[in-house]
Amino acid sequence: MVAQLQLKYYTPEKYLELEEKSDTKNEYLDGEIIPMAGGTTNHNQIAINFCRAFPLTINDQDYYIYINDVKLWIPDYRFYTYPDLMIIEGKPVYQSENSYIVTNPKIVIEVLSNSTQNYDKTEKFRAYRSLPSLQEYILISQSSYYVEQFIKQTEQQWLFNAIEGENNRLQLASVDFSISFSQIYQRIVF
Repeated sequence: MVAQLQLKYYTPEKYLELEEKSDTKNEYLDGEIIPMAGGTTNHNQIAINFCRAFPLTINDQDYYIYINDVKLWIPDYRFYTYPDLMIIEGKPVYQSENSYIVTNPKIVIEVLSNSTQNYDKTEKFRAYRSLPSLQEYILISQSSYYVEQFIKQTEQQWLFNAIEGENNRLQLASVDFSISFSQIYQRIVF
């Protein structure tokens, strides 16, 4: 006989309370707590490489960049998540008085894992698109020189670019910044 898992509903407040005490990171999606998979060294190195290369001031505009420990709240989906990287233009907007939960990324970057890539490309992207501040969504493969870039055109339309090959560059559309694949993939062993 197969034991059935009984789903338990959690309020956002209860999730935040449990997450504060948790030894692992968990997402929250409309009442359900979802354990996050651990990352690989390639996954971590790619995120660090991007973060190190991104300047905090570009053309007299200020940016904040956060790497996978800052929570993002997506109210339309009642969703708390930890993007691999978030870039915020200007000051972060926090969810109420919680200075560790932001709501206004301009760019979200996810490093793809075999176990999460379908989720990152579908349900997660659907939730991210509901954020008025989001202008770009970047998916970086950790197993080959490959990046998918989604650029907001209108509320309902996103432009898709697939960039492949070791000698390419990622040119952001919403920020005056470009990064070579040799920088993104520095010290990566496929």
